[in-house]
Amino acid sequence: MNYIGPVIGAGVFALIMSMVGEPARRTVSAMLTAGLTGVYMSGGGFGIWELVFPLVAMPIAYRGLSSYTALAVVWLLHSGWDILHHLYGNPIWPFMPSSSLGCMIFDAVIAVWFLAGARPLVAALRQPPRRAPAGPSRS
Repeated sequence: MNYIGPVIGAGVFALIMSMVGEPARRTVSAMLTAGLTGVYMSGGGFGIWELVFPLVAMPIAYRGLSSYTALAVVWLLHSGWDILHHLYGNPIWPFMPSSSLGCMIFDAVIAVWFLAGARPLVAALRQPPRRAPAGPSRS
């Protein structure tokens, strides 16, 4: 469950965010992304360095107000920060030692969705698959 749960959670996140119309989806996503930059500040184990991550990530999150790629970059940066906490720092949830690993997986899956343009998943599921155009026949 350390691996599957975060993937399912990220899918649910993307599905819920898919229901938010544009441009609100990008705006809400940028606000959430900005907020996630400070999750370790209350005891991540890296001391003053916990302040550096928000300083680096916050301007990129602000850029996310107009760019899904920027949002993906912040989620990937946070994913990297998670793995550092998993290996060397304190877990995001003190009662669950592998929580930072799960957060890393969750964040990476969401980043992939943002890199793909944060397309609404419900609409993507409803669209029939594209067919290759018919080429000239060789008889």
